[in-house]
Amino acid sequence: EESLQMWDLNKRLEAYLARVKFLEEENEVLRAEIQSAKSSPAGDSRRVKYEEELRALRDALDHAFREKCTAELARDNLYEEVQQVKSRCQKEQAAREEAKKQLSLSRKELEEERRAQIWLKERAVQLEKEVEALLEVHEEEKAGLDQEITNFSHSLESFRCAPVAFQPVEVEDYSKRLSEIWKGAVETYKTEVSQLESSLCQAKENLWKVVENNQQSQLQLQHLEKDLVGLKARKEMLEESLAQQWQEQRGEAEKFQLAMEALEQEQQSLRVQIARVLEDRQQLMHLKMSLSLEVATYRTLLEAESTRLQMPAG
Repeated sequence: EESLQMWDLNKRLEAYLARVKFLEEENEVLRAEIQSAKSSPAGDSRRVKYEEELRALRDALDHAFREKCTAELARDNLYEEVQQVKSRCQKEQAAREEAKKQLSLSRKELEEERRAQIWLKERAVQLEKEVEALLEVHEEEKAGLDQEITNFSHSLESFRCAPVAFQPVEVEDYSKRLSEIWKGAVETYKTEVSQLESSLCQAKENLWKVVENNQQSQLQLQHLEKDLVGLKARKEMLEESLAQQWQEQRGEAEKFQLAMEALEQEQQSLRVQIARVLEDRQQLMHLKMSLSLEVATYRTLLEAESTRLQMPAG
């Protein structure tokens, strides 16, 4: 039984020694690989490469942040310009409304001047008709007076009176009165015609002034409309450039975010690999310690067995 136990112990010891040798060889291989990985230029180059990539990404991130700041400043400037353009558009709109009001007032004044001119024309026609009627009445009265004078002269000739003895005082007075009335009517007609002509000239001057103001208002309105169209086009161009810059900035930010996520994932995978290597190494150390304890135990057992076997021979 003791020999069988020793044989079994020897087999187990051989198996343990072989396993210990295999694990030591594997440990040596892993240690050599770790040392080579630590001391090899490939690992250093890879680490340097990773550090360079990380530095480049950090620089790119800083550059993107600076570009973002510049873009925000440009956006603020564009916003201020848009606000200025809006205020200018509002001012021009107010000026346009004021010009429209002035144009409407000028049109009203023009209509009033036209109405006054029409009334003056009608009044002039009416006065001309009245003058013609007065002239006709005057002609009729003159013809009647001529007829009466001729009749009176015929009656005088029938009496054969001396021309010096009879003086037609009443006829002369009547003719003087008629001539005075005629002169007064002509003077009043002349004064009324002159007044009408002066008022007509004043109305024409006012009409020309209104037309000139209307033309100036229309020119100013056309200039304001052109400026408004140009400002609208500039506003649309600024809005398009701002939207394009926002899209470019968003695309670059997304690219940098993806690159940072990829680097973080790679860093996490490297951490996981390092943790696995350390865990395997720790397990190997524990296994080595347990095997060394078993080997020491078996050695003591073998030494005790050898001493026990040598004692009867002695």
